[in-house]
Amino acid sequence: MASNGGSGALPKLDRGFASSATSDPAVAKACAAGGFLGTNPTDHGWSLSGVDSNDCAAKTTLVAWGRSETDMSFATSRARFSLKSVLVATDFSDASRQPLGHGLAVARHYGAKFYLAHVVSGFGYTLTGPEALEAAAGAAKRDLLQLEQQLVESGSLEGIEHESIVSKGVVWEELQSIISQNHIDLVVLGTHGRRGLGKIVLGSVAEDVFRHANCLVLTVGPNSCTFDFGKTNLKFLFATDFGEGSLRALPHAISFANHLRAKLVFLHVVPVAPVPEHPSHDVLLMRDAARMACLRRLEQLLTNEEELALPPEYLVHFGRPSERILQLALKLKADLIFMGLRCSTHVAATPRTHWATAYEMVCGASCPVLTVRTQ
Repeated sequence: MASNGGSGALPKLDRGFASSATSDPAVAKACAAGGFLGTNPTDHGWSLSGVDSNDCAAKTTLVAWGRSETDMSFATSRARFSLKSVLVATDFSDASRQPLGHGLAVARHYGAKFYLAHVVSGFGYTLTGPEALEAAAGAAKRDLLQLEQQLVESGSLEGIEHESIVSKGVVWEELQSIISQNHIDLVVLGTHGRRGLGKIVLGSVAEDVFRHANCLVLTVGPNSCTFDFGKTNLKFLFATDFGEGSLRALPHAISFANHLRAKLVFLHVVPVAPVPEHPSHDVLLMRDAARMACLRRLEQLLTNEEELALPPEYLVHFGRPSERILQLALKLKADLIFMGLRCSTHVAATPRTHWATAYEMVCGASCPVLTVRTQ
């Protein structure tokens, strides 16, 4: 990657799923007693990012995976899938080095073809003319060839079918074309997580991919630990709000966990405000009832636990989902977080804060984050 691509129209997030998360009487009572983060949980829906007790509708972004109570066998019936192609988009910066290792490891584990791509942005060459752009593209080809040669000499590409691609133009549009033409299943990219002018080179392009890519996206943020595929005690965190997104997303979490023999931790965060320092007995009882109800729903996400190579773990917590998920990922020393981005094709009037908050959460995670964007 090189520079900022055109973001295009922003998809509108669909928040009309929250009633499934609060339909259980015990959960509804706990939300009411603890102070649900929003004026009405069934109106707004909660998600993992930017939930504000005064403006839930304006700041909530769905970045959680959940499932409805219908078609319970859908997710696990497709728990095995294959990755046939992996793309790493690089701008030759330090932020793109770590994703390179992640992409190679995934390609090796799945026997996938590995693509390494760089886009020379036309931005900045308008005044200098096409000759300058061609010269920059030639230099990028030499740099990419040198990087590929280094990977060959180090043995990183041994046994992996691979291809390098240099393109020029609007960065996101070119990457989108590469993804489509090569039937990419997974894009791996890094971001330094900066805002404003500081993110022009990599951050804004990563955000475009994060928002618009129709394939799996593995984002490696600046605070992310190195994902060691050789570990014997890998731990993956799957966060769910019991929404429809998991009907498409959960199979990926299960498949990755089985393929890498990782422990899969199911997490649901009930979006309520913190309890008082000395809560009443009734509030504590309602919280316990809500926790048990949510634990039962988590357990129902798997129709057959034998489909997981290792026994799963189920956790229910209370608080702001975005904060609690990142806190628990750090505490559990999670190696990978799974999240779903559910949006609709209606693009009008979607505040940038929806996607920006989700993206900032990904950038702030202590481990890589794999996201699936569903329509």
